[in-house]
Amino acid sequence: MQDSIQNYMQQVGIQARKASRVLTSASTHLKNHALSAIYTALENNQAQILAANQIDMENGRQRQLDNALLDRLELTPARFKGMLQGLKDVIALVDPIGEITDLAYRPSGIQLGKMRVPLGVIGMIYESRPNVTLEAASLALKSGNAIILRGGSEALESNKAIATAIQHGLEVAGLPEYAVQVIDTPDRAAVGHLITMTEYVDVIVPRGGKSLIERITNEARIPVIKHLDGNCHVFVEAQADLQKALPIALNAKTHRYGVCNAMETLLVDEAIADDFLPSIAELYAEKQVELRGCAETQRILGDSVKTATEEDWYTEYLGPILAIKVVSGMDEAIEHINKYGSHHTDAIVTENFSLAREFLARVDSSSVMINASTRFADGFEYGLGAEIGISTDKIHARGPVGLEGLTSQKWIVFGDGQIRQ
Repeated sequence: MQDSIQNYMQQVGIQARKASRVLTSASTHLKNHALSAIYTALENNQAQILAANQIDMENGRQRQLDNALLDRLELTPARFKGMLQGLKDVIALVDPIGEITDLAYRPSGIQLGKMRVPLGVIGMIYESRPNVTLEAASLALKSGNAIILRGGSEALESNKAIATAIQHGLEVAGLPEYAVQVIDTPDRAAVGHLITMTEYVDVIVPRGGKSLIERITNEARIPVIKHLDGNCHVFVEAQADLQKALPIALNAKTHRYGVCNAMETLLVDEAIADDFLPSIAELYAEKQVELRGCAETQRILGDSVKTATEEDWYTEYLGPILAIKVVSGMDEAIEHINKYGSHHTDAIVTENFSLAREFLARVDSSSVMINASTRFADGFEYGLGAEIGISTDKIHARGPVGLEGLTSQKWIVFGDGQIRQ
């Protein structure tokens, strides 16, 4: 069985590498033609795709998947519409491939610059969300990359249905159908092969739970673009406008629970805690959010708050649970964020511009926000059309990874017969 999986993955890799060589020189017009054909194929097959998703949902319920996982798995008509809009946005984006920058003459007479180029073949490993299949495929194609997609077994039927529409669009445009491949086996051994196929795959992008990403990071022999978790914070500073702070803190936590940019810890300056906490706690109670707080939070809110442990400050709940800490000022808030956070997304609510700028400089996260919900940390909201993931690494790509994050640059030289002396 292991031999058959290895042979299967070897063939997938060979096909992806061949396709990537075609895509490298594909024109923007041709890539957009393929994406438009994919849009039409998805639109025409919406009923079949949603039906396949319902099979996955029913299987998930029988497997007793938790509510957060089921929420990420479900494709509603509204979410399907959002997928299509994301695809339209990718089509409208400027193609980065071939862009030449930093042109300058050297003393030798040569002209030196940099050209933006595709990475080559991307391996994507993800859980639950079938919309990621389309987002990743569309970004890879627009940026001239082939992609190998390995979704979770819980979304297998949805991913296969979406992949069928994608490959139909590629065929209509005359691009290789192997430019986008969905691994159709749930065997976990496929992942082990994918993350070690150095001759065929140029970068791995894992997107899912912490255990998945830790495994990929530890075992991959290929560069990885990753974030381990989304332990995000909102700090309500002493000079905050509470009429802004209340909806921000509510939205950051309750807009959607099972997402990496949801707030998991609320930090409140002690100067306003007595005024702010009862009001926000009332809103959370309406949403049935369980609160876990420090001693000062418990003093203000009483028995409705459970005692927060040291572990709570590190935890990404992905559910209706929130940790709350009252802090003595911005220094303590930033120290807490940089110690316990995951460097994903953190926000401050304040009317003090100087403190806001200081927060931007000192918080070591891939997205830092002033007077806005952490839920905006998203490729679609950032105008990237979609995202292949969110990176908390500090090299190459950081934050939501869109088209440019799937490219590299190479040096180019224009000469007129020069030789080195």
